[in-house]
Amino acid sequence: MANQTDSRVSRHQQKGPKKRGTGSILLKIFISLFILICVVLIAGAGLFAYYAKDAPALSEQELDATISSKLYAANGEIFQDIGSEQREKISPTDVPQQLEDAIVSIEDRRFYDHIGVDPIRIAGSAFSNITSEDLQGGSTLTQQLIKLSYFSTSEEDQTLKRKAQEAWLAVKLERQHSKQEILTYYINKVYMSNGFYGMQTASQSFYGKSLNELSLAQIALIAGMPNAPNYYDPYVNQEEAKERRDTVLYTMLDNDKITQQEYEDASNTPIDEGLQELEEDDDDQKYYDNYTKEVIKEVEDKTGKDVYRDGLNIYTNLDEDAQKRLYDIVNSDEYVDYPDDKMQVASTLIEPDTGQVKAQIGGRNVEEGTILGNNLAVNTSRDFGSTVKPVVDYGPAFEFKKYSTAKSIVDEPYSYEDSDTQITNWDNSYMGSMTLRQALVRSRNIPAAKLFANVGADSIQDFLENLNIHYEDLNQSNAISSNADTQDGTKYGISSLKMAAAYAAFANGGTYYEPQYVNKIVYQDGSEEVDAFEEDGKKAMEDTTAYMITDILKDVITDDEGTGTNADISGLNQAGKTGTSNYTDEELEELEDNVSSPSPDSNFVGYTRNYALAVWTGYNDKMTPVTSESSHVASDVYRELMEYVSSSVENTDWSMPDGLVRIGNELYFKGQDDTPSSSSSQSSRRRSAPSSSAPSSRAPSSTSEEESEDEPSSSTEEESSEESPEPSSEPEEEPSSSPEEEPSSSTEEESPEPSSEPEEEPSSSEEEEPPPESENPDTGESDDGNSDDNGGEEDTGGDNGNENEDDGSENEGEQEESPPEPDDEGQEASSE
Repeated sequence: MANQTDSRVSRHQQKGPKKRGTGSILLKIFISLFILICVVLIAGAGLFAYYAKDAPALSEQELDATISSKLYAANGEIFQDIGSEQREKISPTDVPQQLEDAIVSIEDRRFYDHIGVDPIRIAGSAFSNITSEDLQGGSTLTQQLIKLSYFSTSEEDQTLKRKAQEAWLAVKLERQHSKQEILTYYINKVYMSNGFYGMQTASQSFYGKSLNELSLAQIALIAGMPNAPNYYDPYVNQEEAKERRDTVLYTMLDNDKITQQEYEDASNTPIDEGLQELEEDDDDQKYYDNYTKEVIKEVEDKTGKDVYRDGLNIYTNLDEDAQKRLYDIVNSDEYVDYPDDKMQVASTLIEPDTGQVKAQIGGRNVEEGTILGNNLAVNTSRDFGSTVKPVVDYGPAFEFKKYSTAKSIVDEPYSYEDSDTQITNWDNSYMGSMTLRQALVRSRNIPAAKLFANVGADSIQDFLENLNIHYEDLNQSNAISSNADTQDGTKYGISSLKMAAAYAAFANGGTYYEPQYVNKIVYQDGSEEVDAFEEDGKKAMEDTTAYMITDILKDVITDDEGTGTNADISGLNQAGKTGTSNYTDEELEELEDNVSSPSPDSNFVGYTRNYALAVWTGYNDKMTPVTSESSHVASDVYRELMEYVSSSVENTDWSMPDGLVRIGNELYFKGQDDTPSSSSSQSSRRRSAPSSSAPSSRAPSSTSEEESEDEPSSSTEEESSEESPEPSSEPEEEPSSSPEEEPSSSTEEESPEPSSEPEEEPSSSEEEEPPPESENPDTGESDDGNSDDNGGEEDTGGDNGNENEDDGSENEGEQEESPPEPDDEGQEASSE
């Protein structure tokens, strides 16, 4: 017995534990999954109910109304109501069968089978989005109608809560209205581009016919547009519109709504067949069209909202009075004498302390009825010429090199660094040694190019980027030109918008504000979006830099030698700069021989403490030149608008920062080596003689040269100012290239002996002694320890082999700038 027991025990131990069946494990997994699914479904249903309870109530008014977005000016008044246009509506019984077939085929093939939401469509859409790159939506036509009536169409607003409420309202709507009524609501409500709402409205506006009179091809175009109305606009994007129309036709064929022959005939129809010219009913639209276009873009870029479909109250920074006056200045002969009807004008007015865009116009004599037309005010493809010098050359020189305005620089024969391309001035002559103030006031090209090389492209690039001005390849030719080889939309180069914003930083003391068209949005539910439009500004430069530029640019307008005297407004504290572009030699050969001083672009940019205003003038055809007879237009437009807007604000002057000291007419940095010392001389002259304190001008030491450069002999600033002549206020008396900038009564006493000066510019430096500058006038950028004025500065100026230089640089100098010579009407004969 014992053996038998042991045997059974051993046999049991040998068998081990009994294995569970596979079926039992699968059953437990199935039960677990079932429970999990139930929990998820219950939780989902609870969450859906929680969200759905807060859904808005269905309303006939909301279902039928257009989604109007209102644009408010800075004074709180509505200046445009996008969506308020009259609609042509149809009743359910008037919907053409072909239109119904087209909409259902392209938007919701199971429209007549679902209850407002379509689980099959949702599942198919999800699978398609996982397996392909083309994203598809799962919304039914009913859901789309709900979304258009109650919710934002922006992707970022498609939250789980909104989707739940959308689905719940769609189901409720299907219970309360017939399919035909729902489809009619959709047809009458959708946005159709060009400010038109409803398909019947689009039919009447596009073709001058009712929907039931359209051809199959026209029906298909209308049915496909609501998906992306502006993108499929047949007036603007015909290729895209045709592709969408043909897609609608194919879905109708696939859905057995049309025959193969009908499909082929319709798809072969030209997309513009039957289209008629659009009419604009809103007379005020012309005043605000360009501004409105930028408002719409800013709202979309910063919030993702659709102005046409989200029903927004948009509060803008528009000054209605300024905008209308700018329009009238540009589009009438009441203020400016235009050479012809084809000359174009683009202009932007900005408030310096906020960056708010107060007015803007992007074209002249624009075709009647144009909606959201081309805005040249934000276009960066044209050249702003010498208006770039303060931001590209002189601003960086004051910022990084701490030069005084009295620093000596030589206007002499000079070529781009690492290049044989020679730069010339507008008059093909050279004026020898002069101060930086005089060089900018007279807009000499060679000093500007020298400063570029001296400061260096890298530092200049940093300075420009602080002003939101970018170049993919910044090179030395950009010292006197805004041309950019690469555009990339409006990313690279300069526009009137960018230039006004950059000069605004000079006006406010060095802070850059991004231009702002909008200050806030109020949504349909009463909530506000403010943060997206707040602009605190960022430091772009030292206040000393901004003030020095402003102080010189004042002289551009008021000095007899300045190029911008045509912009002068009596009593107004303002600063500004002229600028013209140039043609290449090849382009000049194509122009008529009798054209005087031809230029593709003529500009003026100026500012007060209250406004910065940039004006571009030219022709759409670049080969139609601005001539000496019409170069006054840019400064005329500036003067007329600036005088108007400045009449109702305080006329405030700029205050000099603590970091500067003024001696005579020049500005110096306190504590810098080149700042004149009041104890260095007790002479009544503004400068000491070379033998009094400075070593020979041939010495390479920058410190010695700086000491001799600007040191006045007076013991106080007041004495210096009273007893010495102001060089920038004296008209030049020069034999082409030898300006005498000291009055004849003091030349013998104050000028160094010719034998003590380097003889690099014998015709322009022997007698020339700008009072606040160096006794070493022909040492150019001597502050850096270099005595080479032929471009041997310590920093390079970028890629000088750039095609932009080679193509036009030999004429770059001709874009700048002649001293103003009043014509018979008191205007400049040439703006440069």
